[in-house]
Amino acid sequence: MPYGEILPGDYWKVDQYKDHHPVFNLSVLAEIRVTMDSEAMKRMDSHIMDDTDLAGPLFFALMMGVFLLLTGKVHFGYIYGMGAVGCVSMYLILNLMCEQGIDIYRVISVLGYCLLPMVLLAFLSLIIPLKGVAGLIFAPLCILWCTHSSALMFVKVLSLVEQRLLVAYPIGLLYTCFALLTIF
Repeated sequence: MPYGEILPGDYWKVDQYKDHHPVFNLSVLAEIRVTMDSEAMKRMDSHIMDDTDLAGPLFFALMMGVFLLLTGKVHFGYIYGMGAVGCVSMYLILNLMCEQGIDIYRVISVLGYCLLPMVLLAFLSLIIPLKGVAGLIFAPLCILWCTHSSALMFVKVLSLVEQRLLVAYPIGLLYTCFALLTIF
């Protein structure tokens, strides 16, 4: 049997493939050039935000409010108020930074759909208290996840590769406010 041929019954015979580790082969990884940002930017279509939807972001904000209500915090007004101010602010910032511009519905759609990790953090606050070590671990992870995903979409669609940190900073501040609402 040649070295590369695998028969259906041979999957459990590991000894003959002990020298072949395609997952850990660094030359293969170097050939395909696996990097987090560049691969995500290449795979993402620049027309990803052509189809805006506001039902999902409103549902995520409602679910975050419901989860916080179940923990004894009535923050519906804060969630929608901060979301409205954040979306209008990001709309103004993005239109000042790029030449082609973006409409408010796309900004609301992206920021609202990227709120999902914060909703998961609010759900997690039902199970464990976030005012201790758990909050110090999970809150920054959710903030980074939200910020990275929304900033990546804005950077790709608006062609702001050189200004991605300028795009990510106010988005990170917005999601930090949502995380603070969830924790305290």
